[in-house]
Amino acid sequence: MVGLAARTASAPSDPEGIMYNDYYDNGAAIAGLFVVFLISLLFALAFYVISSIFLMKIFEKAGVQGKWRAWVPVYNTMIFAKLGDISPWVVLIGIGLSFIPYLNFLTGIALAVVLALAAWRVGLKLQKDAVWVVLFVLLSIVWYGINAFDKSRWNPNIVPAPWAGNSFLADSTVWDGVPVQPRPAAGPGYGAPQGYGAPQQGYAPPAPQGYAPPAQPGYAPPAQPGYAPPAAPSTTGAPPAAPSTPPTAPPTAPPAPPAAPPAAPQVPPTDPTQPPA
Repeated sequence: MVGLAARTASAPSDPEGIMYNDYYDNGAAIAGLFVVFLISLLFALAFYVISSIFLMKIFEKAGVQGKWRAWVPVYNTMIFAKLGDISPWVVLIGIGLSFIPYLNFLTGIALAVVLALAAWRVGLKLQKDAVWVVLFVLLSIVWYGINAFDKSRWNPNIVPAPWAGNSFLADSTVWDGVPVQPRPAAGPGYGAPQGYGAPQQGYAPPAPQGYAPPAQPGYAPPAQPGYAPPAAPSTTGAPPAAPSTPPTAPPTAPPAPPAAPPAAPQVPPTDPTQPPA
């Protein structure tokens, strides 16, 4: 009893210590919130700088003029949506509605879906399959970096978007310096199914027809035989052969002179004592 009374008596004697502890706790909480805010701001700034660099490379592949467009917040997202065949005004409306309390949750989800659709179309134009959208949803900064620095080239000639006929979602804006994405040619519209014809009118008796004499057959003159010009002589035949000229024999060499006649045989002498002549 004595100890309890002593503690009860000494409790209100130290109000300054309690106030000091409360002040210290509040100051620590404020400092912690400031540190968290500062770290978040640094991460947001780093994300902005890195994503702007990646978007600048993607815009360069797509033929967008002016690298400064990738560094303007909100505007760069609108251009990204425009390259993805989505109206940039849809993105602007979604960003504006995200600041309204109690509505920002739904508009945030809708805006994320719209940007995912734009990333799907941009990826197709950069030779990426549809599964790459999963990477964009989970780690968009990685998706930006891969498409910015890989070997892919921009090819806008792909299949039309499923929402190409939607006047609200499809892109139809024209901005200087931003290439217009090809749109499918408007095909013949699907005609509305024809309804049943109007109910038949009541029976009306046919009006009596007056007598009409038969029409006299008109005289048709006989057709004149057409004139056909004579056929031109064919020029495809072989040309007449040139007259053959007898071959001229080359001049022959003059005949050799006849050989000298042989000498007459010697007549033997009649007188054997005489020498031969």
